[in-house]
Amino acid sequence: MATNFENILYSLKEGVAEIRLNRPDRLNAVTEGLYAELRQLLQDLENDDDARMVVITGEGRAFCVGADMKAHGAATRTAYQRRQYLAGEQDLCLTIQKMSKPVVAAVNGYALGAGAEIAVASDFILMKDSAQIGFPEIGIGTFLGGGVTHTLPRLVGLAKARELVFFGEKIKGPDAVSMGMANRSFPDEDFDAGVKAFCQQLADGAPTSMALAKEQLNASSDRDYESTLRFELEGMTFCTTTADWQEGVDSFKEKRKPNFRR
Repeated sequence: MATNFENILYSLKEGVAEIRLNRPDRLNAVTEGLYAELRQLLQDLENDDDARMVVITGEGRAFCVGADMKAHGAATRTAYQRRQYLAGEQDLCLTIQKMSKPVVAAVNGYALGAGAEIAVASDFILMKDSAQIGFPEIGIGTFLGGGVTHTLPRLVGLAKARELVFFGEKIKGPDAVSMGMANRSFPDEDFDAGVKAFCQQLADGAPTSMALAKEQLNASSDRDYESTLRFELEGMTFCTTTADWQEGVDSFKEKRKPNFRR
């Protein structure tokens, strides 16, 4: 697996794969190269059993402010190149959604436009209290991507999603939690410790069980109740064939923390 990147930093410790967007001089604005590196690393991590979960965050004072407006202003891309650049976000967010491993967006600062959409595509959003997330696209004459028009209404409801999209208001961490967009918000000084504890708890979970849960939850809006019951039955039956199921039973009986491996 490649580890030398121009636009991201990567580390793996105790099952937690940390990806840090690394363009702090541009507030981690997205480029074709950043999209490509991030997507390739996520695809590699899918097949890395040592990586139990993934956390994406930003270097410096921003998570990701979306498009690099300086690059846009140069107007050097052809129409085809613009489409390919925009498709980079769609491909990345689909990769996040389809990963079998949980993905956490640790929003350490501004998450705007594509940055907010990458966060919303993730399974969990953790924020600093002072961090701000928003969708400014309509205010600058462009449009949303990353599947946010599908996912955001499921998180906050259609009425609130309309308000966030049409007005482009920036939402701080505690408000994002109260409306159901983010999972946790931490005081700035406690952010790193809070993210670490949250991610370690995910990394300690049973990988197969989490993969099945992610798949079923993401598909829930497209399935009726009876179909859901059938998929759950298949999942439960499959889990009983794994070593992790036996480990769960044994650890419960022995009153100890389970050591899941698959």
